Amino acid sequence: MDTELKSLNQNQNQNENENHPKQYQQEPIDNGDLPLLKSDSSPSDYQRTNQIPEEKHFTAEEFEDIEKKFAAYVRHDIYGPMGRGQLPMAEKFLLFLAMFTLLPLRIFIGMSILVFYYIICRICTLFSSPYRLDEGDDPQQQQQQQHEDYSHLGGWRRQIIVCCGRFLSRALLFTLGFYWISQTSRIQSDSRDQLENSERPGVVISNHISYLDILYHMSTSFPSFVAKRSVGKLPLVGLISKCLGCVYVQREDKSSDFKGVSGVVTERIKEAHDISDAPLMLIFPEGTTTNGNFLLPFKTGAFLAGAPVLPVILRYPYQRFSPAWDSISGVRHVILLLCQFVNFMEVVRLPIYYPSKEEKDDPKLYANNMRKLMANEGNLILSDVGLPEKRTYHAALNGFLCQR
Repeated sequence: MDTELKSLNQNQNQNENENHPKQYQQEPIDNGDLPLLKSDSSPSDYQRTNQIPEEKHFTAEEFEDIEKKFAAYVRHDIYGPMGRGQLPMAEKFLLFLAMFTLLPLRIFIGMSILVFYYIICRICTLFSSPYRLDEGDDPQQQQQQQHEDYSHLGGWRRQIIVCCGRFLSRALLFTLGFYWISQTSRIQSDSRDQLENSERPGVVISNHISYLDILYHMSTSFPSFVAKRSVGKLPLVGLISKCLGCVYVQREDKSSDFKGVSGVVTERIKEAHDISDAPLMLIFPEGTTTNGNFLLPFKTGAFLAGAPVLPVILRYPYQRFSPAWDSISGVRHVILLLCQFVNFMEVVRLPIYYPSKEEKDDPKLYANNMRKLMANEGNLILSDVGLPEKRTYHAALNGFLCQR
């Protein structure tokens, strides 16, 4: 693996120029050292920096140049930008037919699965505290930390939550049209079950394309992940996220009494690495979704613990509608996804990656090496854009579509 990375580091630029068209080569943007979470940049500030006025009217040629610069977020399916493109008559007919057949059926089945799993989680968490009580800790002090989760439960309760969660997550994907999932494992034959090794990974690293990514990982490793604090308060989903052991983000809280999210995630990764019964962490180090053809710069939060990682690469091949959640609203994306008769997913599971001493001492080096490895194995294009650029592209896209 070390030899492979050295080769990758030496030949990365040459491979990118040979394998990918010029239109996809990104202009470098300095993002600096990216932490696990980064305060939101003001869209107007970013637009001023990149000389893109908020009220600018773009010509078709100017907008083509913008799409080349922000190619990681451009949709190429039949539904066009933001899912609002002009459809051929045959596609309109199929969409109309699915609206009155597939859409209501899948909504009913999906909600039934969600409610059923919520009931299971509710029963298994009865009379249990959502706070981790370590020996010698005051219960009231633990509640003030506000990291609520039920992943610390053991015995039959945890077994039921995990087993049912995996099965029902796959059932929900089936309901959404993912009838079969192509999975390729590149784990060596002499290590059939690496998760049982003493060097157990602490975190699953995955590229991020859609909210569907979470459902897939729930159906396999059932990991914990980082979510907004508002998710924990949602009906049905809130309790399920606590059973997953999600780490909630509350950016507006600056109190010194709260552990930083990066610190909590690092502790969870170390715990998963050291304790076989602890849930793995799932982290999307890009920090946002792409159209699936690119790999954005990795934030370093997943690598601060210096623990081994399990890389997973996801793809969503499509014929009509792309499941990628890049530049389309959530409601429109869900409706169009449910109206597709068949959806496809491909998964490549790489061997567990064990960091060198240099990588353990330098999380940025660790993150960069892992990014290059995943890009090479998944034939993904390295891009330098990030979340601020995505917001800029969305603003430009909205303006361009409104003026047409």
